[in-house]
Amino acid sequence: NKFHAIFATSSIAEAIAYYRRLKQAAPTLKITALFDPHIDEGSDYANTALKQAGLIEIMEDYNAQYGQDFTLANHAKFKKDLAARLAHKKPYLRIEKTPKQQIDLLIVVDQMLTGFDSKWLNTLYLDKVLKYESIIQAFSRTNRLYDKHEKPFGTIRYYRYPHSMERNINYAVKLYSGDKPVGLFVDKLPNNLKKINALNDEIIELFDNAGINNFEKLPADASICGKFVKLFADLNDYLEAAKIQGFVWSKQKTEVTLNLDETTYSKLLSRYKELSSGSGEGGGGSDEVPFEILGHLTEIDTGKIDADYMNSRFEKYLKTLQKDDTSSTAIQKTVDELHKSFATLTQEEQKFANIFLNDVQRGDIKPEQGKTFREYITEYLAAAKQSQINAIISVLGSTETENITAFKAKLNRMMNANVTEANINDFCRFDDLKKCVDKTKAKAYFEELESASVSVFKVNIEVDKLLQDFIIRGGFDFLVPTF
Repeated sequence: NKFHAIFATSSIAEAIAYYRRLKQAAPTLKITALFDPHIDEGSDYANTALKQAGLIEIMEDYNAQYGQDFTLANHAKFKKDLAARLAHKKPYLRIEKTPKQQIDLLIVVDQMLTGFDSKWLNTLYLDKVLKYESIIQAFSRTNRLYDKHEKPFGTIRYYRYPHSMERNINYAVKLYSGDKPVGLFVDKLPNNLKKINALNDEIIELFDNAGINNFEKLPADASICGKFVKLFADLNDYLEAAKIQGFVWSKQKTEVTLNLDETTYSKLLSRYKELSSGSGEGGGGSDEVPFEILGHLTEIDTGKIDADYMNSRFEKYLKTLQKDDTSSTAIQKTVDELHKSFATLTQEEQKFANIFLNDVQRGDIKPEQGKTFREYITEYLAAAKQSQINAIISVLGSTETENITAFKAKLNRMMNANVTEANINDFCRFDDLKKCVDKTKAKAYFEELESASVSVFKVNIEVDKLLQDFIIRGGFDFLVPTF
């Protein structure tokens, strides 16, 4: 619902009929309609009455939806307000942040099909036949690009006499492009799916050659990671195009079958996100390959899909485990299925998923009814983080209860604040944290590590470095010496 669409009909009577049908069938869709109130589509009273009643209904609905007070007498102001809202122009700048104030679909006859430009318009629906320059002008309403990833092209869907329309489109393009329609049409859905399959095959080969099964981690070679970044970005571009053209993961009804399922896509996305954060065992932290990570990809959320799939495998594993007559082969098969779902997790989460699963297999923990696999991983991870925090406080903080409490509270806040090297000392929070450090204990800790005397000046440097590294990396395990 970020972008908007226009639906062009063949007559005012049809526009009104479609408006009423859509309003009834999809009451949550924010629709309105616009046509010239002065056009007389027939001199008979019935047509005039229909048009006037339709106009009044449309404007009253618009007023109720958006808090306006337009009437037939100031229809021109209604059109101006509607156009500004559709184009996100004054007084509706940044209206995309308030979806309730936007228009999803505008129904027209001829209005807005020429001269209206908005990068927020991405689809034109046609239930009318167009010819010549009318085709070029109408189609051009969708060609203002917003972002090559979110709106890579405009979409046209036409329903009336489609074969005649296709002929009209080809003729108009030939006539107005000088018979050279370069880059005018994007690939149709089947071709986009074929390209996704080809890129998916390349990515599979990349990981297979690196000796990695099921995309469970990143390759160690930075150059391979760099190639993966490029391939996955290209794959995602074709996938976004396919989605715009109607592709849905759960309903593949095209002539080309996609060899990539949503779960596997989530695994690849997890590896891609690890490169953006520098985590994992791959070459993401290397300076040798300048990974060009695309921000919009790292923001894609597949959490619920991943969690649902992984939990279904976990429940299957538990049911298999509880059966008395289950063979070891059957148990191992469900374990293998569950392990495959781990690939959607980060490297650190995979570690604790395996620890939890080992605890279950040994009988050290009995799963609770209704508790998800993801919840157990989160608990194990949280416990590990607290253990790491307790460890660092034990070597840097004093033994006073008040100091330990303050140290832990401040460190937890910073660990949960997505801190970076650039903002770690915002509002002097890092300096404030370091005040909790017991310099005598810290000095003893670093002298134990280096087996040598350490100056107070160097202690301060080492404390700064250790705490900063610990916070930015989200914690890590280290040995606590026995003093």
